[in-house]
Amino acid sequence: MTSPLRLGTRGSTLALAQSQLTADALTAATGRPVELVRIVTPGDRSSAPVAQLGVGVFVSALRDALLAREIDFAVHSYKDLPTATHPGLHIAAVPPREDPRDALIAKGGQTLAELPPGSVIGTGAVRRIAQLHALGLELQVTPIRGNIDSRIARVHGPEADLDAVVLARAGVVRIGRAADIAETLDPMLMLPAPAQGALAVECRADDSDLVELLAALDHAPSRAAVLAERAMLATLEAGCSAPVAAHAELAEGEDGDEIYLRGAVISPDGVRAIRLSRTGTPADAAEIGKALAADLLDAGADTLIGSTE
Repeated sequence: MTSPLRLGTRGSTLALAQSQLTADALTAATGRPVELVRIVTPGDRSSAPVAQLGVGVFVSALRDALLAREIDFAVHSYKDLPTATHPGLHIAAVPPREDPRDALIAKGGQTLAELPPGSVIGTGAVRRIAQLHALGLELQVTPIRGNIDSRIARVHGPEADLDAVVLARAGVVRIGRAADIAETLDPMLMLPAPAQGALAVECRADDSDLVELLAALDHAPSRAAVLAERAMLATLEAGCSAPVAAHAELAEGEDGDEIYLRGAVISPDGVRAIRLSRTGTPADAAEIGKALAADLLDAGADTLIGSTE
């Protein structure tokens, strides 16, 4: 009997759910059994805000375990990955993407527009904080940490201290709490993080058999959308640390599929924002992202750094 493949995962409810979904999909597609191996990351041990911990804090321990051959592959929330490629590792698959939009969980099932002035709304992302400020709804926005269940409990739990929270819809759905969502936020109001809702299935680059096996999980439209969004982010990071948002959609055009990519750079206080878009073919996904980043920088995106001082 073939020995199970070892899938490394963080121990959070969301990470375990995402990893189990991937394991089940791989077994269904290839017949290979998969076992989950829990890995504790520095991000799991810290209570500091995510923005202070830095990009990649939730993936470094998984990657270390991969390189040490303690696990065979890992599943990441794609938006948590650093934009620079890792020389010894390979993204073998991007499974079908969950809805990338943000979701509002609010007392009484209120929508964002229904929340009264002064309502206290919590979120962990500087991108969401900036866009909430930009809406001009007179909401009090506070940064929060914690897993999805603990964040929802701050609205609906017995010791609730917030009027609402904003979370990635994909995570809420994946842990089975879609019923708690009061409103899925239109990207025109709240543009998602690059690669939000997408998973990255990663293995060692030299494990050619596993690279081939994991390819069974790859969803080309999801990969193209994520590639465009992350190429935009990677290009902006060279000269821009302000909150960045992006959303790519694939649609049928006159000459085949097209990517429509929207990107935004917002000052942390929400006072200033630059929002632009680009279109192109899926084959040019990375170039579309780089071009949109160049457009944003030409429009002054780099001047938004430090605009809250």
